[in-house]
Amino acid sequence: MKNILVASLLFIWASGSHAQYSYPETKTVDSSEIYFGVTYKDPYRWLEYLQKPEVGEWFKAQADYTNSILNKISGRDQLINEWKELDKLQPAKYNGRNYKGGRYFYRKTMPGENVGKLYYREGLNGKEELLFDPTTFIPGKTLTLENAAPSYDGKKIAFSYSEKGAEMATIRFMNVDTKELYKDSVFPVWFEFTWTFDNKAVLYNWIRNANFNDVSSRLNPKTRLHVLGADESKDLDFFSNESYPEMKIDSNIYPTIFLNEDAEKYIFGALRSVQNELVLHYAPVPGSYDEKIKWKPLSKESDKLVRSVITKGDDMYAITYKNAKNYKLIYTSLKNPDWENATTIAAEQKDKTLESADYSKDYILMVHSDGINNTLSKFNLNTKKTTPVKLPFSGTINIACFNTKANKWTVGITSWIKPYTEFSYDAETNAFSPDAFNKPPVFPAAFNELKVEEVEVKGHDGVMIPLSIIYKKGTKLDGKNVCQVESYGSYGYSFTPFFSMTRMSLATKGVIIAFPHVRGGSEKGQEWYKAGFKATKPNTWKDFISCAEYLVSKGYTSPAKMAGTGTSAGGILISRAITERPDLFAAAICNVGCANALRLEFSANGPVNVPEFGSVKDSVECRALYEMDGIQHVVKNTKYPAVLGVGGWNDPRVEVWQPGKFVAAVQQASSSQKPVLMKVNYDNGHFTEDKNVTFANFADQYSFSLWQCGHPDFQLKQ
Repeated sequence: MKNILVASLLFIWASGSHAQYSYPETKTVDSSEIYFGVTYKDPYRWLEYLQKPEVGEWFKAQADYTNSILNKISGRDQLINEWKELDKLQPAKYNGRNYKGGRYFYRKTMPGENVGKLYYREGLNGKEELLFDPTTFIPGKTLTLENAAPSYDGKKIAFSYSEKGAEMATIRFMNVDTKELYKDSVFPVWFEFTWTFDNKAVLYNWIRNANFNDVSSRLNPKTRLHVLGADESKDLDFFSNESYPEMKIDSNIYPTIFLNEDAEKYIFGALRSVQNELVLHYAPVPGSYDEKIKWKPLSKESDKLVRSVITKGDDMYAITYKNAKNYKLIYTSLKNPDWENATTIAAEQKDKTLESADYSKDYILMVHSDGINNTLSKFNLNTKKTTPVKLPFSGTINIACFNTKANKWTVGITSWIKPYTEFSYDAETNAFSPDAFNKPPVFPAAFNELKVEEVEVKGHDGVMIPLSIIYKKGTKLDGKNVCQVESYGSYGYSFTPFFSMTRMSLATKGVIIAFPHVRGGSEKGQEWYKAGFKATKPNTWKDFISCAEYLVSKGYTSPAKMAGTGTSAGGILISRAITERPDLFAAAICNVGCANALRLEFSANGPVNVPEFGSVKDSVECRALYEMDGIQHVVKNTKYPAVLGVGGWNDPRVEVWQPGKFVAAVQQASSSQKPVLMKVNYDNGHFTEDKNVTFANFADQYSFSLWQCGHPDFQLKQ
C-alpha cells in the first residue's frame, strides 16, 4: 500500500518569484509517498526533522528574516502597549477554582501580572494565602502553572508547571498548612491528575518522554499511581493496555482514571482520544493500590454519549445524540447501567442544542444554545421538574458548582462585545448576586461603540451558514473596511460568542471582525459537526469562503482589505481557503496550524487525532486527508495572498514544521510579490499564559494582516 521514495542525496535549491523579498534559501528533496496507487510528492519532508542542525538553521533564518520585517510595521508596538494598559485596568482574575476540605484553591492573576499564581483561602471569606509563585520558583525561569489538584481533605495540593508553553509538566506536592514542599517530583505529566480517596497518592497521565520530536513518545500512554514519598521510578502502572491487556486498548488511546467523592464507591476509567463519543468503564474502588480492578463496561461508542457526564451516588446522567441530533440528557443507574432504556431527563429541543450539564446538592443545571446565545434551566433532583432560569443578560454561559453539598453556583456570561461577567447564583431562590471572586471588568468607552450583526449566508450547496459580524457603530459599508475573518471547524467545537480584548481593540480602530460558524463545529448540532468531518471536511473551508464572499458582496470589505485566520486545526481551513480562492484574501495567518494533513498522524500528537481527521491507511480517509492538505494544493506561479505562518518551537500539539512546510511551499510558488513569512516563537508552544509572549505574538499577527490590508496605522516603516 505504501512506498517511500526518498533520494536523500538529491538536493535542489528552490527559487521562486519573490524578487521583492529575499527569503532564506529552501532546498527541496525527491520525497514522496504512494497510497492506494496515488503518488503524493513531499519535497519539504526534510523540515520535519527538527533535531537536525540544518532544519534548526532554516527555521532560525526564517524567524530572523520575518522579525526583521515585522519589527518595521508601525502600530505594532503601540498595540502591545495598549493591551498591557487595558490589562492593568482589569480586576484580579480567578481561574481553576477547586473546593476541598472547606478550602478554596485557585489561580489568581493580578492586573498587569504576566502569569497567575496559586492561592487558597479558608471558605469564601478567609485570608488569602499564596502557595506557588511560578515567577520565583526556579530562579531565572518564568514558569506557568498548568494544573492544581488539592487532596480531598484540603491538606495537601499537587500542582504542575511547565516552561515556554511546552505543556509537558512536572508535578510537585505541598503541605498546605506548612507550605512545605515534599521531595517528590513527577515528570513528564500530560494534562490532569487526581488524588486517591485516602489522600496518599496521585493518579496521573504518563507518557514515554517529553520529546515531541519522538513520534512514539505518546503511544501506549498509561495512568500511573504515585504514592507520596515513594520513588517516582517505581510508580505503579495503574491503568493501561499493559496492565489490562484483555481490554485491548489501542496504542493511540489515553487510559485515564477519574474519581468523584459524590460517587465514592466507584472508580471510573475512560479510554480517551479526540473522539467525542465516550468509552467508559467502572468498578468498585479497589481495596489496595495494586489490587487487580474488575473493570465493567459503562458506555461504548454506539451509546453516543458526549460532552457531559454526571456521577452522583448510584446515579449517572449523560448527554447523548442517539436519536437526538441536538442532544438530550438521559439517566441510568450505576447499579445496572442500561443506556438503551435510559430515562430522558431533558428531551431534545428542535431549535437549541444541549451544550453542558452539571450538578449541585439538589439540582442539575443545563445550558442550551441557539448557536449564538445560551439559555439556562434547572432540573430538581427531588421533584423531577425542570424550570427555566432567567439570566441577568444574554450571551454564552459558563456554569460551575464548586461545593456540591450545597446549591450555590457560579455563572459566568459573555458575548462578542460584553466582557466576561461572573455571578453567584442560588438555585434554591433563583437569586443572582455579585460573585465573591471575579469582579466586573472595566474597559474604555470606545468598547461600548461596537455592534454585532448575526446573519446567515447561503453556502456553496445551499446550506445556510451562520456568520457573526462585529464592527464600530456608524461604519460605512462601502467595501473600504479592513476585515479580519476567523474560524475553526473541527472536533465539534462551536465558535460561540466570547469577548476578546485583543480582537475587540481592533474593532475600535475600524476593523470589521467576522466569525463564520462553519461546518465541523456543532453550532447546529451533531449533524453540523459531521458535515465537516473527514470526507465532508471540504464544507469547512467552503463555508468560510462563502462567508468571505458575502462580506464582499454586502460592502463590509473587499478582497484587497480582507485577511483570514485559522488556528491549530483551523490551519486546515485557512490553508485550503487560500489555495482554493487565492483571489479572495489580501492576507492569511496560519497560526500553529495543521497545513499538512497527510502527515498529521506521523507526529507525536498525530495518532490520537486519527478519529477526527482519518488515516492514510484507509483509502477513503486518505483521499479526504489529501483534500484537507494545504501543501498538496499549492500551485506554482499562483498569485497567493500574503501569508504569515506561526509556529511554537515547543508546541507538543501541532509541531512547527506543519506551518513551516506550508510557508516553504507558498514562498516558492507565489507570483503575487506579497510577503510569505514564517514566525517562530521560541518562547511558546501551542499557546501560553505568559502575557508578554502572547501580546507580542498576536500583535505581530494582527499587524501583519492590517499592513497587508492597507490599514493606515499599520504600515512598513522605511
